[in-house]
Amino acid sequence: MLQTNKLKQALRNGETVYGLLNSVPSPLLVEMLGYAGYDFVILDLEHVNTNPETLENMIRAAECAGLTTLVRVPGMDAATILRALDSGAQGIVVPHVQNRAEAVAAVSASRYHPQGQRGISGGRTTGFGRLNLPSYFERANAELLVAVMIEDRTGVENIDAIVSVPGIDLVLEGAIDLSQSYGVPGQAQHPDVQAAIMAIADACHKYDVPFCALPRLPEQKEYWLQRGVRAFLLGDDRGVAFRAFKAHLQNGKNPA
Repeated sequence: MLQTNKLKQALRNGETVYGLLNSVPSPLLVEMLGYAGYDFVILDLEHVNTNPETLENMIRAAECAGLTTLVRVPGMDAATILRALDSGAQGIVVPHVQNRAEAVAAVSASRYHPQGQRGISGGRTTGFGRLNLPSYFERANAELLVAVMIEDRTGVENIDAIVSVPGIDLVLEGAIDLSQSYGVPGQAQHPDVQAAIMAIADACHKYDVPFCALPRLPEQKEYWLQRGVRAFLLGDDRGVAFRAFKAHLQNGKNPA
């Protein structure tokens, strides 16, 4: 049945949490991330063709390892959000949110009345009917996490309207897509892109909504900590695995 959202609880308590974007659709890998000590994982459906059965098994694997699972959906589509949450995900991440209406729609698709209009299924989230519906609705509305990604100039321009939507629990930046939107593709450290990220973080602070930083340079982690940021996304599992495999091979060829 629906578990306590440890990520949401940690954010409320001001604890520092670390997550990873999952781009390799494997329950074994997700379970490994949990036992490695990550606090949360974002299972990617935006750029990865994960089938529904595999997604559900990845969520089960995360539950076994005490890992909070969020699912990044392809876009603001209520049907996709519904299926991800019915599979047992503890939250969703909606990419490319550009305005208040899209943020409102994300919350509405994720929560039940009176906070939203999510449809109900008596599947694994209710313990196949073991939890009565009124109790489940209340618990789901409290535990599920709704995150939005700001990845476009328009989203930055509308950031106050987006972040002030009741029910938005976390905000992430997408520097690479932002770089394209600002006409400097691939330049995550460009001053315009960094200014946009600061504007996002400032709005989160203003409305007391947690901001998730993606430190790309060593000094950026300490900067965000000093600003009070406590959520960090540390890249994606493909990149981490590739670098580890490459280093392992080099060490094998040239042992110290």
